[in-house]
Amino acid sequence: MQYFRILLAALLFFAVATNAQTQQQTVSLQGRVTSSKQTVLDRATIKVNNTVVSSSADGSYSIEGLSKREATVQVSAVGYQPFTRRISLTPGVNTLNIVLEEDAKSIEEVQVLGLTEAQEVNRQAYNVTAIDASKLYNTTLDIAGALDRVAGVRVRETGGLGSNMNLSLNGFSGNHIRFFIDGVPMDNMGSSFQINNIPINIADRVEVYKGVVPIWLGSDALGGAINIVTGNRHRNYVDASYSYGSFNTHRTVINTAVTSKSGLTLQLNAFQNYSDNNYKVHLEAYENRGGNYAESAKIPRFHDTYHNETLITNLGVVGKSFADQLLLGMVLGQNYKEFQTGARMQSVYGGRHRRGTTVMPTFKYSKKDLIEGLDVTLNANINLGWEQTIDTVNKRFDWFGVTTVLPSTSGEYRRSMYKYNNNEGSVTSTFNYALNNHHNFSLSNVFTSFNRKGSDELDPVNAQYELPSKTQKNVLGIGYQYQIEDSWSLTTFGKYIAQINTIGDRGRSEMHNWGYGFASTYFVNNGVQLKASYELTNRMPTPIEYFGDLDNQAPNPDLTPERSNNLNVGMIYSFQLQPDHHFVLNSNLIYRYAHDFIYTRFENNQQRLVADNREGVRTFGADADLRYSYKDWLTAGGSLTYQYLQNMQQIEPGFNGVSPVYLDQMPNIPYFFGNTDVSLFFRNIGRPHNNLNIGYNLLYVHQFWLYWPSRGGKAASDEKKFVPRQLSHDINLVYSLNNGKYNIGLEARNITDALLVDNFSLQKPGRAFYLNLRYFFNKKS
Repeated sequence: MQYFRILLAALLFFAVATNAQTQQQTVSLQGRVTSSKQTVLDRATIKVNNTVVSSSADGSYSIEGLSKREATVQVSAVGYQPFTRRISLTPGVNTLNIVLEEDAKSIEEVQVLGLTEAQEVNRQAYNVTAIDASKLYNTTLDIAGALDRVAGVRVRETGGLGSNMNLSLNGFSGNHIRFFIDGVPMDNMGSSFQINNIPINIADRVEVYKGVVPIWLGSDALGGAINIVTGNRHRNYVDASYSYGSFNTHRTVINTAVTSKSGLTLQLNAFQNYSDNNYKVHLEAYENRGGNYAESAKIPRFHDTYHNETLITNLGVVGKSFADQLLLGMVLGQNYKEFQTGARMQSVYGGRHRRGTTVMPTFKYSKKDLIEGLDVTLNANINLGWEQTIDTVNKRFDWFGVTTVLPSTSGEYRRSMYKYNNNEGSVTSTFNYALNNHHNFSLSNVFTSFNRKGSDELDPVNAQYELPSKTQKNVLGIGYQYQIEDSWSLTTFGKYIAQINTIGDRGRSEMHNWGYGFASTYFVNNGVQLKASYELTNRMPTPIEYFGDLDNQAPNPDLTPERSNNLNVGMIYSFQLQPDHHFVLNSNLIYRYAHDFIYTRFENNQQRLVADNREGVRTFGADADLRYSYKDWLTAGGSLTYQYLQNMQQIEPGFNGVSPVYLDQMPNIPYFFGNTDVSLFFRNIGRPHNNLNIGYNLLYVHQFWLYWPSRGGKAASDEKKFVPRQLSHDINLVYSLNNGKYNIGLEARNITDALLVDNFSLQKPGRAFYLNLRYFFNKKS
């Protein structure tokens, strides 16, 4: 890996050297967008040169890091005439307040110009969906909950708040999908910072890349990537919320920043989640190990408490001639999670639990036009936190709290106090050079390291804990883009992935692979966009797959890298029926063929899981999303996803000849699902600038096979081999006062109290209610 270090040093030297050449001084622009009737306009789109932002609830906007002394400002909002003005900028903070005139006939211009940042992302050539997180700030959703509403995405949880979670994207799940925050891999952030405990308020938007992943997200994702974009919202602001609800659930979020006129900034994000998760579950007689009753019952969970606390701080400068952003930071987090069950309802625990911490120093640097046309981004971090699963109770529990004493060396699952630190770090660098308006070149490099160290005070002399478990991985990407703005673009790219593993007495092993791909889009007209993308992608085994976790998963040093051919074809069609009825249809076809597909199975002794390679898995699928809006008071939409994953392995261990499950549909994977939502907006309720929003959301998941379909018969008992159909209804109501400064939200989830099961027999919460209070303040500089 020595040449990787040399490469990184060269890239850093290049950034510093070119910085010395730049004499540009950055400026910023801020202001407020209102109508000619002095009504605040939120969600107006402001475009300054190539930067696009949206106005906030109070109509304010702010754009940092403008390097040119002149700029073209373009502003649009539905139902208003477009605004365009050429302005001169001076060093420091510039103010431009904008007044828009009403114009009901300006719809087509708004469709072309009036794009939010999320809409701009959706116009990329990649098969990508961007969620505008700001529309969900007054809810209690986390990132996972927001993703579960995206076509092609299915989030499966084993229970309530803080439970184990698995995200599926077009059928690929687990480690096949990579997660990022502001383009930085989240692999090393620990259990205190995962998408099902990160509140949606942390994000500006969430980007979902399906199948083909751009090189600036430098990772070896096989099936796609999720990028959480926090954005640069405001220079001086406070955004705080607190919610309380069923099962004694408390959630708090505080986002704030203080920025001086000189550019010195302090940014803070803090959040906590707590829940007893004591919701009732439906219990059949056979699911109680004590066997002390014969009737089915509805019983509360009694050992499922979860809480986590996370603090993110950044200190540095913004809007300088040498840096748009230069920040030193720290991420501190801790979590506690009790385990109520194992993989089935029959396995009941009363003492087993998990703890973990995140201690992560961070470095962030970015600069647009470091030299003219060159944008540079550098990030680095390392997680020094630890994880521990504690299993010391020598008893067996049933659902009624009845216990059976077990041998003193057993524990409930496996007696252990194993505590480990993975010492995971990453360094990312991205260079983007625009030769002119048509030609763009990109270079990215991501280096990650893993070095596990652990011990168990109950088994201090176990030599296995002393064996080295190390990984170093480097992902190098290079790309070229040719584009004709608002007409056509083509991006080609290549990736080189190398990984070195060191495990026990086997010494070092090296893996490396090349990948390549393209993404292209063509705008037929203002209403029709065509897309196509392809990638030959590779994924290296993760440390957990390779080394195991010395608890539930065994190591497998014989794993080989995965390879997949991913193809997407899509279309976006926007149209209107009369001036006030607007539609947007986004549809995609997908094809995947994965070789040496890594999946998880039981060991031969059925005691632990182990990762293994499968010869091939083929996927065909389609998804569609339709959105409708009427004036500014009604929006509605829905999405549907169908995906068919097929086993292509002809020879199975333990079988003679062709495998009986060859060409079978892959089991335990949802293949048909969708959702629908409707929102009503009422303005000036009670008094001016007070608004009411009423929303409804429906989630449907069709039943799917738990095991291989060809191994199931037609008997009535086979019903238990299905994960049953899910149908969930949610309602929310938000009342915003004083242009969104004060917000009160009410939510009712699963209002029909339906039995919801993502994973066989593991039930999710029933009907639940939540109250959410949010305060937002943005100080104008």
